[in-house]
Amino acid sequence: MERAFDTVDEVTDVLAGTGYLADEALATVTFLATRLDRPVLLEGEPGTGKTALAEALAQGLALPMLRLQCYEGIEATQALYDWDFPRQILHLRAVEALARDEDRDPAALEAELFDERFLLARPVLQALRQSPCVLLIDEIDRADDEFEAFLLEVLSTWQVTVPEIGTISAKVPPLVVLTSNRTRELHDALKRRCLYHWIDHPGLARELEIVRTRLPHVSAALADEVVRLVHRLRTSGELIKPPGVAETLDWARALDALGAVALDAEVASATLGAAVKYREDADRVRSQLDRILTP
Repeated sequence: MERAFDTVDEVTDVLAGTGYLADEALATVTFLATRLDRPVLLEGEPGTGKTALAEALAQGLALPMLRLQCYEGIEATQALYDWDFPRQILHLRAVEALARDEDRDPAALEAELFDERFLLARPVLQALRQSPCVLLIDEIDRADDEFEAFLLEVLSTWQVTVPEIGTISAKVPPLVVLTSNRTRELHDALKRRCLYHWIDHPGLARELEIVRTRLPHVSAALADEVVRLVHRLRTSGELIKPPGVAETLDWARALDALGAVALDAEVASATLGAAVKYREDADRVRSQLDRILTP
């Protein structure tokens, strides 16, 4: 894409202006992505801020963000384009009604049906047309090998071909962020095309800084208690799905919405669903809250 940042520090500042606190390594990868026109592949546990990076980049650079949510069985048509069949049928009927007594060239009529106005652009095609923009390809690990191969081709050439219309190329490459929760290993070919970064859970001090930045209305004392409790749960090794940063923020918001000024066993138990998403985990945490909350 066109030069968005002049320095790594500028990346950090722009993201911080949106409430996203990036460490130096992540800021560096993001900076290089804009200079080298390379996609960024972010892997890490759910809730560590992978998707949020794309959202922060779009907000900080005042660019449109297009999101392609991957899932099992997704095909290229869901990423590229489809034809508006209801409108095509209406057009065909209108032509038939207006030209019953006239000779119509079948080839010309077919060309009309596959005109640009009937094309429904999906996120990848939209990104190529609208760039500069941010294209988020979320949870690529949920897609299959064939879809990965398709994406690799697009990310290598920054163009796609619509048989009925022709080749559509990006004037400037979009800023692409791919995320993966590593439910499966991605192919080396796709990884080689990307700049790679693993996002880990932040340390206690940085997570507290994130909460204070994103939720300045939450009291410092309550934010500190929530972050410390989340870290105890996360490092216990006993949970099926430890809470991520996203859950920390949700829990702090929930407690603040209830008007809580301190974290005790009763209010923690009542709001636990904001942070813990499995019944077994919730039962395990509730049974240990008195002990966990003891300084």
